[in-house]
Amino acid sequence: MPWSKHDYPPSMKNLDPRIREKAVEIANALLEDGYEEGRSIAIATAQAKEWDENHPEGKNKSGGDKDRPVHSSRDHQNLHIVPYENGWAIKKEGKDKPEDTYHLKNEAEDAAKKIASGKEMRVIIHDKQGKIMTSKIYH
Repeated sequence: MPWSKHDYPPSMKNLDPRIREKAVEIANALLEDGYEEGRSIAIATAQAKEWDENHPEGKNKSGGDKDRPVHSSRDHQNLHIVPYENGWAIKKEGKDKPEDTYHLKNEAEDAAKKIASGKEMRVIIHDKQGKIMTSKIYH
């Protein structure tokens, strides 16, 4: 179900309006990409909060009037650190097969950061239950 500026998930109710609008935009795009509703909301909220921290209101890094919206994995690449079998895996967003697997979570995190570094990629780290813990873009 697509959301709008005035019709959004209850979990976004307490977000700053600017962040909420960005979260709705991202969540709708993730739904289009086939993500499940709850996962879309969680990812979109985390990404919108980070976007707000990195993009002061009204200006982007090049001095333009508006930030180019981040719609989905079509606009950028995400790497997820997720629990996998008896360890951890690095998975590219939208792919079922892991890029690589590790015994320890910190090994997977370090490897993902190396992959993402210099490539404008986001590393999204999940906990053992699969919930997003942190998200960061590496430039």
